[in-house]
Amino acid sequence: MKTLGLLTWPLFTLVLAGGALAQSAADRAIAVSRAAATPEDVFGPLFRAVQVAHVFPDNKAFTDLIPRDRPEVILVAFRSEQPRGRAALAAFVARHFREPDAGTPAQLSLREHIKALWPVLSKPPMAVVPGSSALELPNAFVVAGGRFREMYYWDSYFTMLGLKADGEQPLIESMLANFVSLVERFGHVPNGTRSYYLSRSQPPFLALMMDLSDTRDPALQRRRLAALKTEHAYWMAGATCIDATGSCQHVVRMPDGALLNRYWDARETPRDESYALDLATAEKAGSRPKEAVYRDLRAGAESGWDFSSRWLKDGKSVETIHTTDIVPVDLNSLLWNLETAIARRCRAAGDLACAADFDRQANTRKAAMAKYLWSAIERRFADWDRSSGKATPSISAAILYPLFVGLATPEQAALTAKLTKAKLVAPGGLRTTTVRTGEQWDEPNGWAPLLWIGVRGLDRYEQSRLADDLANRWLKTVSSFYACTGRMVEKYDIERGVAGGGGEYPVQDGFGWTNGVTRALLDRPAPDRSIADPAAQRPQTACNPTP
Repeated sequence: MKTLGLLTWPLFTLVLAGGALAQSAADRAIAVSRAAATPEDVFGPLFRAVQVAHVFPDNKAFTDLIPRDRPEVILVAFRSEQPRGRAALAAFVARHFREPDAGTPAQLSLREHIKALWPVLSKPPMAVVPGSSALELPNAFVVAGGRFREMYYWDSYFTMLGLKADGEQPLIESMLANFVSLVERFGHVPNGTRSYYLSRSQPPFLALMMDLSDTRDPALQRRRLAALKTEHAYWMAGATCIDATGSCQHVVRMPDGALLNRYWDARETPRDESYALDLATAEKAGSRPKEAVYRDLRAGAESGWDFSSRWLKDGKSVETIHTTDIVPVDLNSLLWNLETAIARRCRAAGDLACAADFDRQANTRKAAMAKYLWSAIERRFADWDRSSGKATPSISAAILYPLFVGLATPEQAALTAKLTKAKLVAPGGLRTTTVRTGEQWDEPNGWAPLLWIGVRGLDRYEQSRLADDLANRWLKTVSSFYACTGRMVEKYDIERGVAGGGGEYPVQDGFGWTNGVTRALLDRPAPDRSIADPAAQRPQTACNPTP
């Protein structure tokens, strides 16, 4: 039953047998996707006309507008008026939709600026306007900023790091309550809190977010544990339906029969928020089935790395994207962490059978990762390509995830640190990959979440000299850019120390995860940051942002 774009579902029972639970999760993933009521679903011909006519330079802009009237009323007007051409469509949209409000704080020192941004990026509980793509949220939350006016999944973990450092614990607990609510309603955490994101998730950081909580209430702990089990069932649901292709939904059967995971999306249509772009990409893909292209684009979006040479068959052209063929080292590291977290929480709750079950699953995954996601010949972590039956050649910041979650051996960690130092250290931070494609998750861009993964992973294995160096380079980049511009941005060109570029939209200001990671690093003891006090940097009238 569908209500205001949300799916009302009976309470998801976690006491079912493992197979039945996974099958229920598989069915639910498809049902949630079908019932999502995305902007394309709701506004159909109007949506397609606006996107194909490029009324907005950014496809996502229209998907997030708030209708001024009920969808059926707007569609009646659209069919009656039949606006044609970009100008007429723009005028129609302006009459029938509005933008969410936004604001920015005064320019302050870097530390003050980050603290002042939390109220700006924080939003009250979200009620749903009929026809809007927004999902209801019962508690306050933090957005990334710029075009990203909703709560995103993996972004929020890195944002919470800064909230923790600035004493915003109630906001962390509030966001966790929202995430648990999303899992209870939909069976997973969607990519973001929009209807058009319900067909996929994002890198599973929920267990790590819960580690930032100060709450010890037993009832809340039980509810959170149930949410983690439900999330795990979502990612493993495909285990019940693997066919001759060797995969189903997020689950892949490896050559020896072991199960690992991939990124996937329950829809095989253009993304609502990038509709025209996806149509164009599918056209460039030639004879390849368009549905396969759309699925792989969507799966790339689920990865958070949208897009990167990691997912491109030829390593350079987005029309060769084949994300669903890739078994990624970062995703499987996070799922190993999820399994160990569930086992730990079950043990604390006195449920030893549950703890033993998830310990077994984690150990099985770790063994499979050692066999397929560690290249013994090249002595490095790697993604696995199902289409070629071997490790991909991509060297990326994803190799640091096994260190971040603690599943690497000391020898693997030492070799990863050596490779990172040789290939991924840039003047301004940690390289995303070693190739330039024009995609935003490739060189020369550096990203706050990957920098944090790297620094924390290296610290975990006593590779602190390299961790210190990366933290120092990042703080210098962010501080210098802020001193020149008064801005925090989502990504940086870490070769030149300026705002990053590439991808599907202009670089965005705000910015949740940059603020969070930078704020957390400002409290991290580290030698010789190369600037006297990065937190004291203030905007200047004239300067050179290049380090």
